[in-house]
Amino acid sequence: MHIQPLYRRVLFLLALIVLGACDMQAKDDDDQEAADEEEVAAIPVEVGHPTRGDIFAVYSATAALEADGEAEVVAKVGGEIVELLVEEGDIVKSGQVLARLDGDRLRLETQQAKANLSKLEQEHKRNTDLRERGLISADAFENIRYEMDSLRAAYNMARLELSYTEIKAPIDGVVADRYVKLGNTISAEEPVFHVSDMDPLLGYLHVPEREFRKVRPGQPVRISVDAMPDESFSGIVARISPTVSAETGTFKVTVEVAENEGHLKPGMFGRFNIIIDKHKQAILVRRSAIVVGDVETVVYVIEDGVARRRPITTGYTSGGNIEILEGLTGDEEIVVVGQSGLKDGTRISIINPATG
Repeated sequence: MHIQPLYRRVLFLLALIVLGACDMQAKDDDDQEAADEEEVAAIPVEVGHPTRGDIFAVYSATAALEADGEAEVVAKVGGEIVELLVEEGDIVKSGQVLARLDGDRLRLETQQAKANLSKLEQEHKRNTDLRERGLISADAFENIRYEMDSLRAAYNMARLELSYTEIKAPIDGVVADRYVKLGNTISAEEPVFHVSDMDPLLGYLHVPEREFRKVRPGQPVRISVDAMPDESFSGIVARISPTVSAETGTFKVTVEVAENEGHLKPGMFGRFNIIIDKHKQAILVRRSAIVVGDVETVVYVIEDGVARRRPITTGYTSGGNIEILEGLTGDEEIVVVGQSGLKDGTRISIINPATG
């Protein structure tokens, strides 16, 4: 019988079928692995475009705000305070009366001095007639004139002390402190008020000598204070000391606050940003786009779906932007997020529309 050869042929055919199926499965697995590798190679990134704008070089320093002028108002004579005409925060002018003292005693003394002077002036007039007729000696006449001059000085002094019962502002400014209350009895030379001239406010910066050539009068300044973190105020470099301190290696820069409107106060601690240079219409990229290496600084530019390493030269930094001096024209599409895993030629997958 031919059963044995037939059995062998069936086994052979089955083997061929199994081998073919395995080969097809292996091919399918290879294709899937290749697709997976291609998918892994496309690194997801966010992209953007460089922008153009002005960028500034800034020197930053901190200092307390100070009033342009300060005056401690003291009593020139003693007495009881009978009138208080201003309070803390009031704006005052030079010569304005701030308070009055009881002047009854000084007023009486002034009247007495005036009466004494008037009496002696009349006597001097009579003695002048007598002197012309030779009826009084020259010495007696001179003594009366000397006494009259003394009484006139006493009268003027009494008037002056009476005027001191009106306590006046020595400068224009704002009443920063009031030290006394109505009815207090004070002595001469006792402080009564403190007046601050807060227009303008000033900041005194001590700048390292290496910055001497960069800082100039008239440069704009932006000022911020902790009390108002969301606001900034403008100022200007008013003057620069011509000398450098041998002890600290710094020179003094006086900054004048240009716009205050009463928001800033003496004693506030401020950060002063002096704009020492400005580049107009510079090419700017986000700080996050920059990759700083040991040898060079680069960005990754998108070309035909791959990331190309592009060496650049950077300039000024302001906030979140960096100026590009060389390496970009401004029209490129660059990686702004995800570049840490990139190499030159890496395929990328853009996950956001390109913006500036």
